[in-house]
Amino acid sequence: MDHFGFAQGEMYVEGLRVSEIAEAVGTPFYCYSTETLVRHYKVFSDAFAQNDFLLCYAVKANTNQAVIKTLADQGAGADVVSEGEMRRALLAGVSPEKIVYSGVAKTEGEMAFALGQGILQFNVESEPELEQLSRIATSLGKVAAIAFRINPDVDARTHAKISTGKAENKFGVPWTRAREIYARAAKLPGIKVQGVDLHIGSQLTELAPFEEAFHRIGQLIEDLRADGHEISVLDLGGGLGIPYEQAGEQPPLPLDYAEMVKRVVGHLGCKIVIEPGRLLVGNAGILVSKVIYVKEGENRKFLILDAAMNDLIRPSMYDAYHEIVPVVESDAAPEPYDIVGPVCETGDTFARGRDIAPLKGGDLVAMRSAGAYGAVMASTYNTRPLVPEVLVNGAEYAIIRPRPSYDDIIGLDQIPAWLKE
Repeated sequence: MDHFGFAQGEMYVEGLRVSEIAEAVGTPFYCYSTETLVRHYKVFSDAFAQNDFLLCYAVKANTNQAVIKTLADQGAGADVVSEGEMRRALLAGVSPEKIVYSGVAKTEGEMAFALGQGILQFNVESEPELEQLSRIATSLGKVAAIAFRINPDVDARTHAKISTGKAENKFGVPWTRAREIYARAAKLPGIKVQGVDLHIGSQLTELAPFEEAFHRIGQLIEDLRADGHEISVLDLGGGLGIPYEQAGEQPPLPLDYAEMVKRVVGHLGCKIVIEPGRLLVGNAGILVSKVIYVKEGENRKFLILDAAMNDLIRPSMYDAYHEIVPVVESDAAPEPYDIVGPVCETGDTFARGRDIAPLKGGDLVAMRSAGAYGAVMASTYNTRPLVPEVLVNGAEYAIIRPRPSYDDIIGLDQIPAWLKE
């Protein structure tokens, strides 16, 4: 459920008309709903209410400070994959004791920064990373609490580009070698073995892959404890999907997911860490765009928008579906359109043959489920300014990232001295 709906024939976000925000801010822009963010957090946290549980928001899904702080104020921790994301989380008020640090390529500088903050856990992804972390921690007189990210070789049955738990993926250490690698970690200075971590992919729409992976990890924890390791933290990653298409497949509810977690690994007595990202923010955001032209092609019609693939790359990169709706409702019969942007790429296409009520230049459309991997993956390709982000709270809104000027963008370039002569 989200808080984007229609009343009197117009789309609202909470207590505001989308068209009202568009008139003030200009298009295109991202718009997020505070009520939706809070509701999604509570639905997930309530599902695990009877457990030793920490929800660490996967910051990569949407890195805006206002979004992170909205969730942090509810009690969320953070799952980060870079020093930059960690700095964002800390500045937004996330306690270091609620931060887990994931990612396959942590540098020496990033490790040193994280050790200085006193974070909950490093999710270590390789033996070279382990050796480097031991060396950095020892040199700083620190101890790094770690879990190894285990690759359980489980097919997440999701898009190939966001599947992370198969043997051929770059993530984690092989589950078949885990006991050997944990034994090595236990002997290293500056390392405290405390957990096990896994994350098999994103946008999963069924529980079976999770359950298969969790059973494998549960057995591993029992084996590690038999080897003498004190395993107290079980980080299950994220990955639970959201419905992008109204009539499409419905992913499992957080409550069903939580019940499966309790049934499969609840007996282990571990602190459970979950890292949802898309589930919290995906349906809490829309991308609002304006029709620039309606073009009659040889055998199709095009709606040409002022938003482009550089603003929302998911359809171009993943062939992802986003529901696209007129901001003002119409009784006219839908017609098929190719909905495209202005970038000089055929791939700058949001939908092909999509049925939508006839529109004209100046009309507004909203792309739903754009709160995750939207603004955070945007670029200035074609020297197009990053679009603003807006957060709505009841009957008020704030611009939480302004649209940069052309001077802001071009001014980042530096002309070398020899070209100024």
